[in-house]
Parts: sequence; C-alpha cells; structure tokens
Amino acid sequence: VQLQASGGGLVQPGGSLRLSCAASGSILSINAMGWFRQAPGREREGIAGISNLDGSTYYSRSVRGRFTISSDNAKNTVYLQMNNLKPDDTAVYYCAAVPSPVQYNILWDEWDEYNYWGQGTLVTVSS
Repeated sequence: VQLQASGGGLVQPGGSLRLSCAASGSILSINAMGWFRQAPGREREGIAGISNLDGSTYYSRSVRGRFTISSDNAKNTVYLQMNNLKPDDTAVYYCAAVPSPVQYNILWDEWDEYNYWGQGTLVTVSS
C-alpha cells in the first residue's frame, strides 16, 4: 500500500485547507485510516481516524469541531477538511492506513496501530 498526501500550504488564521491522501496498491486490505501531525519539537499527534468497516470517525480534542475526516472509496482517497485554522495547527500532517485495526475505537490515535504512512504535507498557519 502506498499513500500520497497533498493539500498542505500557507493559510491565515481562521482560514481553511483540505488535505487529501490517495491510496494505491493493495487498497482492498485497508480497513481504517488516520491523520497525524507533528510540529517542531513536539510528539506526533493522532488527530482524526475513520473506520472503513462501519464509517465511525474519531477526533482529538484539539481539532474536534473544526476538522472533518471523510473518505471517497471510489477514488481511494481520504480527506481532512480543516476549518478555523489556528497557528497551533502548524505542523507536518501525515496520513496512515491499517489493514486489520485492533480496538480501533480506542487505539485510533496510536501511531503503532498503523502499518502504512504517507510522506507528510506541511501546513503553516500564519498571518
């Protein structure tokens, strides 16, 4: 499985961006996907996850109500719509995928839950 993340860029506070993560390869094996981010000097943080098994979505407290994760199975793509962006959202954003998630409702934000990772896309929120 290969993941290609895109959509990052420079945006002003309060603005919006939509990140995309296109999957290729053995995509039929993917049962859940997530978005993580890592800011300079900080640990990688799980911010959103989506289960392809039942459509459940999960969000960290830091983004709930502002970010929305969704998937388009026809395009093998997962999206992260980010609204009302703040300077603290500045980070490299990564998408990840897992074929056989374990207790995904609990572990969706754990980096080692995932087997495949995209290359990251930089989001900078600044005026």
